[in-house]
Amino acid sequence: MDLTPTEDQRLVTETARELLASRAATAGARAMADDPAGHSAALWKEMVELGWTGLALPEEHGGVGGDFVDVCLLFEQLGYALVPSPLLATVACCALPIARYGTPEQRSRWLGAVARGQIMSYTPVPWDRPGEGPVAASTADGFVIDGTAGFVPYAGSAEALLVVAELDGEPRAFLVDARAPGITLRAAGTVGLDRPFTVAFDSVAVPPDRALGTDRAPVDAMSAYGAAATCAEMVGGAQRVLDLTVEYATGREQFGRPIGAFQAVQHHCADMAIGVLGSRFAAYEAVWRLAAGRDAAAEVAAAKAWVSEAYERVCALGHQVHGAIGFTWEHDLHLFSRHAMAAAASFGDDDLHLDRLADHLGIP
Repeated sequence: MDLTPTEDQRLVTETARELLASRAATAGARAMADDPAGHSAALWKEMVELGWTGLALPEEHGGVGGDFVDVCLLFEQLGYALVPSPLLATVACCALPIARYGTPEQRSRWLGAVARGQIMSYTPVPWDRPGEGPVAASTADGFVIDGTAGFVPYAGSAEALLVVAELDGEPRAFLVDARAPGITLRAAGTVGLDRPFTVAFDSVAVPPDRALGTDRAPVDAMSAYGAAATCAEMVGGAQRVLDLTVEYATGREQFGRPIGAFQAVQHHCADMAIGVLGSRFAAYEAVWRLAAGRDAAAEVAAAKAWVSEAYERVCALGHQVHGAIGFTWEHDLHLFSRHAMAAAASFGDDDLHLDRLADHLGIP
């Protein structure tokens, strides 16, 4: 794996950082705190115009022809600026599984729509509540879905959903119009910034051509892409917490000198830097393997377990350096702590992924 960015990737990163920094005051987590949508529609329009929604999608479907590594650079910058956006849910969790497992007709319809700016979301696999979630049944006209899905990000803005429902004892993925008859939404209050909803399905009819694949592979892909993309986003958040902490430590004076001159504070910052660097390597190893079409089960599990714990640890050390001011509403550090807690639980917490990694390695 070569993590050296190409010139195009450097341009993507620099453009994203500059744009998101300039829009943070109007589209960042603080600005969107009371917005029902949870994200900026104006910024989403700019993202579409810049080709971000199609960056990892094939050119024949209106995309740019990049890969998963390229779009994860955007997720990292969204985490750095702490700008809530449905980009990760739309591209990583929905569009990429469709690109990999969809029929030609499905790819033509849904990938083109995403490239043009359609917002999609997904129903997470209930990893901590086995047996719960929507259930699908075969009918003469296709399928029908019943049940409830929790923590569906940006469902209030989504035009379509990639629904994971159990069919004949196995999870299957279905493409469903978000406003189809029988679907109701209820806002879920969480510490996360992705404005999740509880989505109820009451005999929602799904045509046969809306089933994605013939087995659980698309479901596994959705979870793998989502977990790896979330790791990239957490790397960006952790890097920003480190930068904020170093800036504070060099500017805040105590006993006549910057607190960064004290060895204990230096140790905290060094530990944070190690956590960020290790997280970046772990995250992009998983991202790269997924982009290359290789088996990435162990790498995704290792990355999600490591980065989740490291991001929360970086935030905790940042709070120790900042002291009480980091917990005040006026300071942004507590927003990153909220993001760290929510992201760590997305697609399975560190315990789940450590168990998966142990199973993969044959460790009892």
